[in-house]
Amino acid sequence: MVRAAIKQDKKERQKSEKAQRLNIIREKLLWFQSQLDSETKEYSKQETCNILERYLHRFDAELEQIELANSIKGRQGRMHGAREAVIKQTMECERAQYEGNGFEIPDIINTKHLKVFREWDGDLKKLPNIKMRKLSARGLSQKIEQQKDTEEGQIGQEGKDDNEQMSDVDLEDEDL
Repeated sequence: MVRAAIKQDKKERQKSEKAQRLNIIREKLLWFQSQLDSETKEYSKQETCNILERYLHRFDAELEQIELANSIKGRQGRMHGAREAVIKQTMECERAQYEGNGFEIPDIINTKHLKVFREWDGDLKKLPNIKMRKLSARGLSQKIEQQKDTEEGQIGQEGKDDNEQMSDVDLEDEDL
């Protein structure tokens, strides 16, 4: 009898944890969806990184308000300290992901996946249809360095014809 109760509690706890994780993902995806320009058909990696940077700074205004409330004289203790700690911890974790292995966002670079993402209505049952992509600051900086190296190499190789130059650039895009 006790085992059954413990097992049932564990199932309910796991179910609520999964629902909470899915809601966090849903909120993230809805934020990204709200930031998309309806006229843009395709996003470059740089544009996607700019949107991701805005996402990472989404709490800045709230942190300023908390700091302003805490700076008022005559108050004892820190107001909203718990909320401030949660925000800072979230920001640090997300920044570490972005600068490390990559931060998972909806794939808006691929035109087909962007179309599916735009049509998504926020239903959690349709969440598996949204393709995700990990984006890393490290990967972007490497891409920029590769582009600079390629441009310098192309300037030095004026004897190369246009078709060969075009194939070099296409290969670089496929690497990342």
